[in-house]
Amino acid sequence: MQDIVEPTSCPATARAEPAVVACRLIDAGKNFAGVWAVRHVDLEFRTGEVHAVMGENGAGKSTLMKMLHGVHLPDEGQVEVFGRIVSMTSPRLAEAEGIAMVPQELDLFPDLSIVENLFVGRKRPRTRLGMFDWPAMRRAALAAFARLDIAIDVDASVRSLSGANAQMVEIARALMHDARIVIMDEPTAALTEREAQRLFGILGELKRRGVAIVYISHRLDEVFQIADCITVMRDGERIHTGPTGDLEMATLIQMMVGRPLSKLFHRTRHPAGDTMLELRNLGRRSAFRDISFTVRRGEIVGMSGLIGAGRSEVAQAIFGVAPATEGQILIAGEPVSIATSRQGIGHGIIYVPEERRSQGLVLEYAIDWNMSFSALDRISRGGFVSRRREKQIAERFRSLFSIRCNGVGAPVGSLSGGNQQKVLLAKALVVEPDIILLDEPTRGVDVGAKAEIYRIIDDLAAAGKAVLVVSSEMNELLSMADRILVMHRGRLTGSFDGPDFAVAEIGAAAAGILVERAEDVALHPGAVT
Repeated sequence: MQDIVEPTSCPATARAEPAVVACRLIDAGKNFAGVWAVRHVDLEFRTGEVHAVMGENGAGKSTLMKMLHGVHLPDEGQVEVFGRIVSMTSPRLAEAEGIAMVPQELDLFPDLSIVENLFVGRKRPRTRLGMFDWPAMRRAALAAFARLDIAIDVDASVRSLSGANAQMVEIARALMHDARIVIMDEPTAALTEREAQRLFGILGELKRRGVAIVYISHRLDEVFQIADCITVMRDGERIHTGPTGDLEMATLIQMMVGRPLSKLFHRTRHPAGDTMLELRNLGRRSAFRDISFTVRRGEIVGMSGLIGAGRSEVAQAIFGVAPATEGQILIAGEPVSIATSRQGIGHGIIYVPEERRSQGLVLEYAIDWNMSFSALDRISRGGFVSRRREKQIAERFRSLFSIRCNGVGAPVGSLSGGNQQKVLLAKALVVEPDIILLDEPTRGVDVGAKAEIYRIIDDLAAAGKAVLVVSSEMNELLSMADRILVMHRGRLTGSFDGPDFAVAEIGAAAAGILVERAEDVALHPGAVT
């Protein structure tokens, strides 16, 4: 019986202009120090399509994209662009071929203006006297944003922009020189839902103009919303390519991780113990107010709400990063004062921030250094750190959390996103806290790493820890939490008990609908029946 050969591209969809193959990887592979990161990959990307490339961290997605963008030269196989075999040894050569990349970590200079950022590394127009032609540069910048239907002050500094508008600068930079192939790596990671929808509208316009879009994201719902075609990578090999409509989410996840969806979430239900954390009318000016709730031992309490609702601010106030200005925090029934993170740790609290790269880890430093940094008093004597004790701690958490690395002396920056997140969790747990505040604990990690992090969270609750999880992923909270608290514009708008959560009511509370309805009834008691 013959082997079934997966197609290398999706069947062309109906459109005004017929799709053509924009670029092609032909039997492509890349080897690092004797290990094949990608091997024997055949794949096509067509004009006028959004082609999502899915897979766990370490599956080979980034290596493929770097071969397309000239960062890596293939060790085997070839890259073809619009029918021509090309050898791209730098991103600049890739851009000359019409290939642009919008990276996950924005590659912008914050203290330069928008127009200056658009021309970094690019040929700048000059006057007859050889000076930079700033009016021509501004016109080119304005034209790039006009293509995106965005009005923006191109003389403003990038530092003054919101995360969403900084993302638009990267996209404008990619399109300014008529890119025909655009690679987008986690473009919505820092965007609100409204901003993400705006980006999707721009992608639709690029499709209509015949741009080939290669889209990488861990957010499965948005992939099903915008992608025409999905390729799945696993262990450096392409295992599936086909139309999005032919896949169900559960099937896609199983392809990516090699196990069914039912095994991703792991939650052990058991009775909760005594109250460990209690907030009474906690508030901080311009951030949140009148926040009251409890978290008991062995309990996982989820905190939901739209971005900007004040969820992270509440967690930071509990820990002492940005202290509350009113109300009370009680630990095991006793009121406490927490004005610094050191005091928070002293009261048995730890906070894991949502931005691991900028707020939680020092990427250039070793894994063992990062893990032990929060507990230097436990591994040092007379001002000297015990390297033996530091390594022992790191090896214990490496084994406990199944951290994939080349040794605990390796820099954290060399790890995948999921393994970096596990190092951050280990750093938090080294101090043996009783109350654990997790802010977006699975942001930017693949579904396989998520499953491992869910197991860690479940183990913490089973060990009697009080756990508060701030998350934007509702499926995560529905599967893991015992209770879900909802915030809207700095106020607590709902508390819901599991395991059978009222999903529609949670959504209404997050949007503020329940609050607005209640206020309307209070103001006009005869208007609503």
